[in-house]
Amino acid sequence: MKRRDFVALLSGASFAWPLAARGQSMPVIGFLAGGLASAATVPVAGFRQGLRQTGYVEGQNLHIAFRWAEGHYEPYPELAAELASLNVSAITAIGAPAALAAIAATRTIPIAFISSVDPVKVGLVESFNRPGGNATGVAFLDSELVGKQFELARELLPKATVVGFRVNPKSANAETQLATAMAAKQAFGLDIVVENASTERDLETAFAAFAQRQVAALVVGSDPFFYSERVLLAALAAQRALPAIYYDREYVTAGGLMSYGASVTDAYRQAGVFTGRFLKGDKPADLPVQQAVKVELIVNLKAAKALGTEMPLSLLLRINETIE
Repeated sequence: MKRRDFVALLSGASFAWPLAARGQSMPVIGFLAGGLASAATVPVAGFRQGLRQTGYVEGQNLHIAFRWAEGHYEPYPELAAELASLNVSAITAIGAPAALAAIAATRTIPIAFISSVDPVKVGLVESFNRPGGNATGVAFLDSELVGKQFELARELLPKATVVGFRVNPKSANAETQLATAMAAKQAFGLDIVVENASTERDLETAFAAFAQRQVAALVVGSDPFFYSERVLLAALAAQRALPAIYYDREYVTAGGLMSYGASVTDAYRQAGVFTGRFLKGDKPADLPVQQAVKVELIVNLKAAKALGTEMPLSLLLRINETIE
């Protein structure tokens, strides 16, 4: 079945059950994200937790219409238009591209977003304190943490001179990530090897290129596609015996060595709270954007042992969580 036919089938099915749900006075919300449903069970659980905090439980007094872009950016406009056509009570959009597509699809349905780029710069809101339009949400500026991730790589391997950086050129924050990486290059005297990847084949090719350049460690930029392929990324890094630093703990639970970044699951929870408040009548324009401030350093001890990596004491003292 072609993707367009499959999307049409999903859309047709979705038209039926939201109408029935409304007959039972049960609100329906849309959920638009860029990864795979199977790869987002933990953060989506955080989203449901946020909904529960505002009194909403899926299947009891709420229905959720999920739409997944499966690691690609191109489907966002079509998927956002589908949700808008269902006239859902609210839309939760994960990532700036999803949020921009949702705003383009509707200026009346309230939108709760999670953005890893500055929501003002990309046009999601007028300002953090006064969003202005029909969208507000959570901002965790992972791009600003890229420099710290390179610093951790240097701290982990003091003699390392060549470090790899994986970035998706289609990402909304690719340019900012690259700029931060180049600043880290100057600050820490590193030779940073940048490899682009936006497909599964690209991931494998990039690891071969890193091996040729003899990179000592790897920093992986934030991106929905990378997140959906985190098990593969962790496996490829292990095969190459390459210490890698990611931006979210779910990479570490998938077998990756280390992560440093804001808690994605907690950001999903906050988005759930925003969505619940919309259902209670609050307006996006009246709710300031919340900036995620909880930053975590997570280490997989099993991965560290397999790599033969010894954690320096200065780094061990800052670890928030270890995973066996």
